[in-house]
Amino acid sequence: MGISFWQIAIVVVLVVLLFGRGKISGLMGDLAKGIKSFKKGMSSDDSNQTKIQPSEEKIQPSEEKIQPSEEKKEDPNSKND
Repeated sequence: MGISFWQIAIVVVLVVLLFGRGKISGLMGDLAKGIKSFKKGMSSDDSNQTKIQPSEEKIQPSEEKIQPSEEKKEDPNSKND
């Protein structure tokens, strides 16, 4: 029970009747422009990555290790009974 040629043809005819030939061709043109700009953007990203030099300064992890305090710090404003 697959999709036959006649079912596809009926859907295409309905789409053409609803939207018109001019609107469909305009949408296809916009889609083509979007694909071209996407490809252009992807190719320019690749060329920009080869031009970028790695930075000379490397980020070093912190040498100072933070240890949790063993004693509980008391609040000077708190009142003890």
